[in-house]
Amino acid sequence: MQLNDKREGKEGRAVLKKLQEKNTQLSICHVTDPSFSRFGKVLEDFPAEEAAAKIQETTVPEIGNKYVRSVPEWEKAPFLNKIEDSYYGQMPVQIGYCNGNSSSLAGLEYHKGSEINIGETDFILLIGSILDIQEGQFHTDDIHAFYIPALTAVELYQTTLHLAPCKVADQGFKCMVILPSGTNAPLEEESNDPLLFMKNKWLLSHPENKKFMEQGAHSGITGTDVYVQQV
Repeated sequence: MQLNDKREGKEGRAVLKKLQEKNTQLSICHVTDPSFSRFGKVLEDFPAEEAAAKIQETTVPEIGNKYVRSVPEWEKAPFLNKIEDSYYGQMPVQIGYCNGNSSSLAGLEYHKGSEINIGETDFILLIGSILDIQEGQFHTDDIHAFYIPALTAVELYQTTLHLAPCKVADQGFKCMVILPSGTNAPLEEESNDPLLFMKNKWLLSHPENKKFMEQGAHSGITGTDVYVQQV
């Protein structure tokens, strides 16, 4: 199936309609909606099928999420060279994945440099803008939800708040994650910035996220946590 067939076809629109019907508390838009341009863009020429073949080798954990920031076997020419040359100005990147079962916001992060996501499965992205962070706090009223069909590569700008995708079906989600090299590595020393959680990862946690809070994340999300009901 070609990228445009999946993204614009009846199948994708039908899934989106079901998601909208199940999640009346959210305004879920298709990633091709003009409103997404504030946060990122669809990468039309991304080698989607090659990426999907790599992600297919991975598994979804039974519970929770699994994030691997770098898979050495994926970071080999010519795939790596094309990514670096086409999207990162020949700067070094890391290619990993995030697979899992998320259904809620729980937290938001941002990086210096764009992030590219492409899924073997459909998923929802809950995103916001760093411009809406006021005195270290972000309110969930400012969250936007976008449906990303499988095989659709999206670039998230460095001003876009995001975290793991949310699943739309029982089998969970599988998503390749591309970032500037070194992102999400452990900090080598304590930072004076309360939001800096890992290298090139600024994180705001919802206070109900016990895992993040126990790890010392900044409690920076106010309002009711956002949940996505699967189809």
